[in-house]
Amino acid sequence: MQQKKYNISVEATLEVIGGKWKCVILCHLTHGKKRTNELKRLMPNITQKMLTQQLRELEEDGVINRIVYNQVPPKVEYELSEYGWSLKGILDALCSWGENHITKIYGDKFAVLEENVLNEHLK
Repeated sequence: MQQKKYNISVEATLEVIGGKWKCVILCHLTHGKKRTNELKRLMPNITQKMLTQQLRELEEDGVINRIVYNQVPPKVEYELSEYGWSLKGILDALCSWGENHITKIYGDKFAVLEENVLNEHLK
């Protein structure tokens, strides 16, 4: 297997957390374990197929853990892995930058941001 080459290290970061939904999923998981349907409710614009795909990729990269409970009906939860928690600083910085950007572009961030558990600290 040929070793992967990156021009700069941020490429490796974006390979793991890049895209529209992965950081959003990770931010929600910083608030505790979530079932797939909970994540879907928190992100109503993501399709079920995309959510499943993103969760699989994050699990493959070792950033989240998939916990399967042996019960009927089956229960699956997702949580940040220890490795995933190492992204907390990056996620916090992205949220902070986004809040500043929204304020710069739109003025009132509350007119743009949806009601969401991740936005409660802004009130």
